[in-house]
Parts: sequence; C-alpha cells; structure tokens
Amino acid sequence: MGVKIQNEHLMRNITALLSLLFLLHNIVYANSKNAKVSDITVEVYTTSADKSKLFEASTTPFLETTSADADASVVLNPAVKYQQMDGFGAAITGSTCYNLLKMSKNDRAKILTEIFDHKIGMGHSYVRISLGCSDFSLDEYTYCDTPGIENFEIHKLDKRDLFPILKEILAINPMLKIMASPWTPPRWMKVNNLKDLQQYNSWTSGQLNPKYYDDYATYFVKYIQEMEAEGFPIESITIQNEPLNRGNSASLFMTWQEQRDFIKTALGPQFRKNGIKTKILVYDHNYNYDAEKAECWDQIDYPLHILQDKEAAQYVHGSAWHAYGGSVHELDQIVATQPEKGIFFTEISIGDWGYTFPGDLMWCMKEVGLGTINRNGKAVIVWNLMLDDKNGPDRPGGCNTCYGAIRIDSKNYSYETLERLSHYYVISHLSKVVMPGAFRIKVLNTNATINCSAFANPDGSLALVALNDGNETTSVSFSCNGTFFEQKIHAKSIVSFRWKDADSH
Repeated sequence: MGVKIQNEHLMRNITALLSLLFLLHNIVYANSKNAKVSDITVEVYTTSADKSKLFEASTTPFLETTSADADASVVLNPAVKYQQMDGFGAAITGSTCYNLLKMSKNDRAKILTEIFDHKIGMGHSYVRISLGCSDFSLDEYTYCDTPGIENFEIHKLDKRDLFPILKEILAINPMLKIMASPWTPPRWMKVNNLKDLQQYNSWTSGQLNPKYYDDYATYFVKYIQEMEAEGFPIESITIQNEPLNRGNSASLFMTWQEQRDFIKTALGPQFRKNGIKTKILVYDHNYNYDAEKAECWDQIDYPLHILQDKEAAQYVHGSAWHAYGGSVHELDQIVATQPEKGIFFTEISIGDWGYTFPGDLMWCMKEVGLGTINRNGKAVIVWNLMLDDKNGPDRPGGCNTCYGAIRIDSKNYSYETLERLSHYYVISHLSKVVMPGAFRIKVLNTNATINCSAFANPDGSLALVALNDGNETTSVSFSCNGTFFEQKIHAKSIVSFRWKDADSH
C-alpha cells in the first residue's frame, strides 16, 4: 500500500514538471517569435523627384501580425510566379568606354564598383554592347570590312577600349550578362534594295543582300566564338538595332520578312550546327513600328509575324523593344499571343528634348521599368551608361543631344564631379533589390496611387519596387506570408524594398 502511494505521488510530480516544461517552452517560443518580428528589418531605398533623397538607405521593422494584415494595401503572394528576371543595366558604348578610360584607374574602379557590385553597389547585371560600331563609337567599322567572311576580325577599337572595360566589370560582377546588337553589317553585304540588288557602299541605310545570308550568319557565329574566347560570353543578340530606321549614322533597313528568312534559313541553323546557345531576340525597335513612314505600313506587328512562323520561331527566344515611339501597351498583345517568348526592353535615351530629372524619373520607372516588367519583361536596359558634358563623344549623323545615365565632366574626368541622372536611379532601384534569376510574383495592390512589382529572389529574400507618381504622400501597408510592415511613400518618389520572411530566419 505504501509503495502504491509513493508511485502516485511520483506520477503527480512528473505531471507537474511536464506541465511546467510545456509552459516554459511556450513562453520561450512566443518570445522567439516576437524577437523575429521585432528584430528583423526591411531594407528601404528612396529617391524623390525633387532630389531631397537620392537613393537614401534606411530600414523599417516588421510589425506584429494582427488582423490588420487582412487590410494591407499591398499583399504579396510568392506562390504565384510569373517570368524569371535576367537583369538590369545600360549600354557600354564606345563613347562610354572612352569616358571611363579617361578617368584615373582608382576613380574608374570606384564608379564601376558602385554600379556593378551586387553587395556594396547597385548590382547592375545586364549590359548591351554594339556588334561593330554604333552612333556612339569613335569610328565607323564592322568586323569584316575587307570583302570575304574569311577576313573576319574583332576591330582594334573594341580590343583597345571595350575589352579592358568589360574585364574590369566582370572582375567586379562575374555573373554579368552581355547583349550584343549590330547597327550595320559589312558594307559589301549591302544592296540598295531587294529589287535592283545594286551594291550599296554606305554605312547608313541599305538592305542585306540575300546571297550573303550565310556569310552574315557566319559573322554572328565567329563573333560569339571569339568574344567567348576572350572571356566575354554573349548572353543574347538582336538581329539589327532599329531595323526600320534608315537614318542613323550606321544603320540597315530590315523588314520582318527579311529578318524571318535570315533567321530560319541561315542564322538559326548555323547557331544549332555550331552549338551556339546565345539567345536570339527579334525586332529591337519602337512600339509604334515607325508606322508613320509609308514603307513601314506593312511592318506593324513586326515581331509577331516572326514568332508566328514555326520555322523561324524555333530559334527565337523573344523580342526586344525601344520606347521612342508608341506605348508600352503594345506589349500586351505579345504577352497574350506569345506568352512563352521573352520580352526585353533594350533601349531608351534621355536628352536635350525637354528632359527634366523629376519628369523622366517618374515616366521612366512607370512606363519602362514597371511598365515592361508587369508585362512579362525579363530585362530593362537603357542607352549610354556614361557620356560627357558635351553629350559625347558621338558620331556625325548620330545623336548629339543624348545624355548618358551618368554625366562626366570632360575638364577633369573625376569621380567627384560625376552627375547621376534619372536613368541611373531607375535602373539602380531595380537592380539593387531584384537579383538575376528572381521570379516576379503576384501582387494584390489596392492603393490607387502606387505602381509596383514584387519578386522572389534566388537567396530566399523578397523584393518590391514601388512608385508614387501622385502629389500626396501615402502610407502603404505591406504583407506577405505573415510578415507585415508599413512605409510612408512620399509624393513623386521611388522606393525599393528587400527583406526575408521571419520564418526564413
């Protein structure tokens, strides 16, 4: 009997001890959850149109999860994914290289680190270069100016100027992607038109002689192979910069019919034969197809014609776009009819045609940045990364009123006197928080004054870029998977966020 009582007493003590341990566990767990919410912060970067904040860094804390979450004005849903992002950046033109190389080695390293380093800098991740010369080169040239494709050779100006800059950038960001676009084929491949087929020995205008389709395809293959041998893998190419623009200092008129036939009869098969994995992008011109020109009336829906041709489309990764004419809404039909094909924004310039920092900051982020991304855009690339205070150097017949994303003083070429213009901030607000390989994710946004895109990064972090183009400051609440935070977004400003869910820590 005494043993039984002792056993019952022991069991009561054990039960009480277990209850105490369970209570302590709950207290510790609750405290740890509260610590996660209160200790983890959201990175915030702000640029305002009035320049009172220029990529100002701050943090904001997660708030306790309450029923207010249900009323958040911006709700992210990482379970619903859209396109995978390739990156953001600007064009490394011959003029950009010239200006960078005029800087001291230390100053150049400082600005390139600021632009391309993904940890301490802005993390720009995609650049566009010209395949041969452009209107922002130091001369007119291709890689085969002596007739005969056997005479192919990378030009000395690229070796002297472009190669050193690309090497310095890749040392900072080895994951950099490179897009290449030709402004003109070798002149010996050009004819006046496809009816007369008379040789057209001019850098400007002309058309590609169909009898040289195979040679021109070989030209692309040799270029990609030689660039890769130099340590510059080419992620993507466009067939022709602005194919409906005859008037640039170096240019070629190329209809969708020509581009389609060139891809399916020559370029695509040669890429496949030589194991070239570089992505082929078609079009590379304006939303309005330059349709005000009579010769372009049948060029409306240019990329769609190519993508709807099965023989050509099998080689094509997607389409490339500029915003000098028309509306971003033109992309809606591409998304609706060719959702599996990538969309890439490849060029827009600012310049001496009514530019203001406030106006372009708002327009470019709304129409180019968020406007293309929310229409399945995989990359956003603007025009010249750096021009000088005289808008150059540039080529006669090209743009002498264009500005770079960064302006450098030609009197001293100093880091201290660099002026960062609106394009620098638009691209940086995207590249700083959105990593290459991120997926755009679903957002429910009930705040009418806010435009935004949200992303799930490969490292598990989440990112959101928001624009307030209104005239009033608005307080915005954000929620995602149980995390909740609030932020005031001032009138006429861009704000980028990056954070990790509490449960991921």
